[in-house]
Amino acid sequence: MSFDSTAAAVDAWVRGWVVSRGAADPVAAPWGFTVDVGQVRHATRHVLTAGDEATVREVAGRVAAPTVWLKVFAEPEDVVRWAGPDWQADEPGWLMWTPLRLAGARAVPAGYTLRTWDRGGVTRVLVTAADGSFAARGQIAPTGATAVVDQIETAPEHRRKGLGRLVMHTLHEAALARGATTGVLGGTPDGRGLYESLGWRVRAPLVSLFHAAG
Repeated sequence: MSFDSTAAAVDAWVRGWVVSRGAADPVAAPWGFTVDVGQVRHATRHVLTAGDEATVREVAGRVAAPTVWLKVFAEPEDVVRWAGPDWQADEPGWLMWTPLRLAGARAVPAGYTLRTWDRGGVTRVLVTAADGSFAARGQIAPTGATAVVDQIETAPEHRRKGLGRLVMHTLHEAALARGATTGVLGGTPDGRGLYESLGWRVRAPLVSLFHAAG
């Protein structure tokens, strides 16, 4: 499948993200979704599928409180201006997607160990170095035809060794085995290059705002 609108991609991302993170089921609103995350510094997030000025101003003004986050799919400079001084932007982001496809077996680099496990509908991948220390990780949450890739990370000292690609290929294959055909993720500046090299495409900018008092 492919997404014919940003709203459809956002819907898939939210529904997979809550499974990946063990958050509460999303509560639909006319402008998007509210998700209770339950973390000390991230109690609740409001995801706006409508990224227009009036909606951002209205929601930002109504939900402003410490530990509350907003996710908006519009140009960052516009969103920051619309939300007002009570909100601060986190690092830039992008909502990205790709058709999932088998890429064939990918060898684990010498000196590393790859482990995978499933728990609560989520497949997790861990790569460790020869001494057992952390090297890379990632997870994926399939929810029907779509699957959300999440928590992709490679330790700085283990970058440029193909571990990120290994993790992504492993996750793609796990999701395909469970019937998913399309991947969705929220990309960061550190990860965008990797994702694009694997065929992922940007659907929309993703602006993360946190309350300034939080």
